[in-house]
Amino acid sequence: MKIIDFSEKNSLINSFTAEMRDANIQKDPGRFRKNMQRLGEIMAYEISGTFEYRQEEVHTPFGVSKINLPAGNPVISTILRAGIPFHYGFLSYFDHAENAFVSAYRKYKDALKFDVNIEYITSPRLDGKTLIITDPMLATGVSMELAYKALLTKGTPACIHVASIIASQQAVEYVKTKFPENTTFWFCAVDPDLSPEAYIMPGLGDAGDLAFGEKE
Repeated sequence: MKIIDFSEKNSLINSFTAEMRDANIQKDPGRFRKNMQRLGEIMAYEISGTFEYRQEEVHTPFGVSKINLPAGNPVISTILRAGIPFHYGFLSYFDHAENAFVSAYRKYKDALKFDVNIEYITSPRLDGKTLIITDPMLATGVSMELAYKALLTKGTPACIHVASIIASQQAVEYVKTKFPENTTFWFCAVDPDLSPEAYIMPGLGDAGDLAFGEKE
């Protein structure tokens, strides 16, 4: 099991994450979605370095070029609805990836208490494949855990990558106990706290609402 926090080194990831956090820039939902997509693209590139590769021949107009190419394509899964732009960033780099979708939402009992419900899943068979689960915000880790368990009904992947833009330290500690050893966690930043309503602090707010508008 590995945990990679991109904020620990300097890169463009910090610039895009900063814009997503900025309350003034957040007023432009199109830019918010674009930054989410950009981060998905960068993280897809980073994750691709962990794949198995095989040498293949490419025939050019002047001869044959030998090049190492990925030995297989991943299955990219996202948790609806906030994860859609993030997912699309991954898909724009993994052109031939298979896709899976899980709906997870908070069903509130009162202002501070809620259960996470899974209502919908669509996925190819996962046996022996590389599974990438994307969700922009990892607040408590419960949605990610339940999404993973739902995906396991479609088979057992060979390895798992969990990618989030911002995670809480509490969620990081939680998911470490819920995922197998063949999991790598990728975060653009890890924040120290959760609010009483279980929002990441300082975080950036509700990613779904910022990307698609407030829900009723």
